Amino acid sequence: MTPPDSVLAPNDAAGVSALRPLGPRRSAAEIAYDQLRQAVITLALPPGTILSRAELAARLGVSQTPVREALIRLQEEGLIDVVPHSATRVARIDLASAREASFLRLSVEVEIVRRLAASPTPVLAAGLRGEIARMAELHAQGDQDGLATADEAFHGLLYQAAGVPGLRELIRSRSGHLDRLRRMHLPAPGKAARIIAEHGAVAEAIIACAPEAAERELRRHLSHTFTELDRIRAAHPSFF
Repeated sequence: MTPPDSVLAPNDAAGVSALRPLGPRRSAAEIAYDQLRQAVITLALPPGTILSRAELAARLGVSQTPVREALIRLQEEGLIDVVPHSATRVARIDLASAREASFLRLSVEVEIVRRLAASPTPVLAAGLRGEIARMAELHAQGDQDGLATADEAFHGLLYQAAGVPGLRELIRSRSGHLDRLRRMHLPAPGKAARIIAEHGAVAEAIIACAPEAAERELRRHLSHTFTELDRIRAAHPSFF
């Protein structure tokens, strides 16, 4: 008797070619981590907030196991403080950690913009200008959450174009304290418009094949949060 799979053998190649990748499958723990981290970074869960694993699991619609795994990851990033037999809290902002993350990010992104400015492509130019236009539209709509996401997308495009997207994830994992500082700075009067203008200056320097100008504009862009640190701390003393 001929095995059923041998009957299909002549058409195997055609059948396999018709299949499409399923794409990455995300676990409940990954989804819980992303949502909890976003809530911490956006200050929806401000520093000092006590976290109940059972409450978080119920809110996310998952069991406590993925929530526990997500909290472990956030603890490793320094965003969650876990005291055995006591409480789990959102960590207060660690300025030393924020400064280290800022140093790391600036060091990497300076090299990226200089490299991109050495040989910009039309595709990159269109992508950068498109992201800036999107940011301007979100700002006009008063969408601060969308603007913050678009800000990240602009920088993500730089990493992608330079062929080092993995470094973006590495820096992201070290930048939780810095990102919360930046989030507190975003509502400052004129800050959103200045971000858009500075992104535009970085982009146009890259497109113009001007590495020195691209580096200068990037350094200016990434320096403002710490110049406003005293004001930010005065406005949110319990966060530190």
